[in-house]
Amino acid sequence: MVLNQPSVVCFRKAGAGATDARPTLEAVGELAKALLGREPGHLEAVRPMRHGVIADAHAAEQMIRSFIDMSRTRSRFGRRVEVTLCVPSDATAVERRALREAAFAAGVSEVELIEESLAAGLGAGLPVTEPVGSMVVDIGGGTTEVAVISLGGIVYREAIRVGGNQFDAAIVNHVRNLYGVLLGEQTAEHVKQTIGSATSAVPRRSTRAVGRGVGDGLPRSIELSNHDVADALAAPLKQVIGAVKSVLENAPAELVTDIANRGVVLTGGGALLADFERLLYDETGLVARIADEPATCAVRGAGEAMGRLTMCQAD
Repeated sequence: MVLNQPSVVCFRKAGAGATDARPTLEAVGELAKALLGREPGHLEAVRPMRHGVIADAHAAEQMIRSFIDMSRTRSRFGRRVEVTLCVPSDATAVERRALREAAFAAGVSEVELIEESLAAGLGAGLPVTEPVGSMVVDIGGGTTEVAVISLGGIVYREAIRVGGNQFDAAIVNHVRNLYGVLLGEQTAEHVKQTIGSATSAVPRRSTRAVGRGVGDGLPRSIELSNHDVADALAAPLKQVIGAVKSVLENAPAELVTDIANRGVVLTGGGALLADFERLLYDETGLVARIADEPATCAVRGAGEAMGRLTMCQAD
C-alpha cells in the first residue's frame, strides 16, 4: 500500500491572505485532520465524504487530486490513472455519478465503482467466487455494510448510515449529557480507540479526557471508563446488530447455513472496537473473527477487483 490517509481537507478561506477569490487548498489527509476543531479563523477543515458518498464535490476533487499527486511521489504511477472506488450499496444513482465526476475532474482517466461490502470481502480473503455463503460486516467511518456474498456477487445486503463517525458523536453526546462536558471530535475518537468497548462485560479500564464545561465554558478534565463508552455506543451498535439480523432473516436458507458453519468476518476500522465479537455472538449466535488489517480490507479488495468487470458493476 502506497498511501493511507483520512478523507479530510483544509482550505484557506477566500480573502484570508489568498490570492484567488476562491478558497485555496492548505492541507490534506493527516495534516488536515490534525486541524479539525483547531482551525484559526482563516482556515476551514472539512470532510468531503459523508456516509460514504460525496458531501462537497469541490473538496472531494481537490482531495483526490492531492492523493494522486502524493502517490506519484511514492510509486511509479504513469500519466494515465485508473481507479476503482468503493461505494455504499445504498448509494443512489446521483451519488454514484457524483463520485465518478469528482474523480474525472481530478484527472483520473478511468473510473470503476465496486460496492464496499464486496470489496471488503475480497480484501479479507473470503472465497467470494465460490458457491458458498460468506458474510461480511464492514463498519466504516460513515456506513456499515452487512452482506452475504456467493459466486462473485452480493446475494443480500443491508447498508445503514452508521459507522465510526457516529460512534464518536454518540460518545460526545453521552459525555455531555452525563457529565456536562463537551468533548471535541478527535478527543472522542481517541477515547474510543483507547478504551472503547461494545459491552460492559469486561474488566473496567479508564482514561482521562479534557473538554469544555457546558455551563461555564471552562476546561474540564474527567475520567471516562470503557463502561461509559459501552453505554454511549449502545444505540448505534443496536442498529448494526439489527442490520445483521435483517440480512440473516432475508438471505437464502442454504447460505445462512453456510454462515452458521463458517462464521462472520468483521472488516473496517469499526471492527477493532473491543468485544464487538462477543456482542454479535450474544445477539445472533454467530461466531465472528476480525480480518487481518480490517481498516484497509475494502481498499485492498478494490485493488484486486480492478479490471474485473463482473465485480465492478456498482455503477
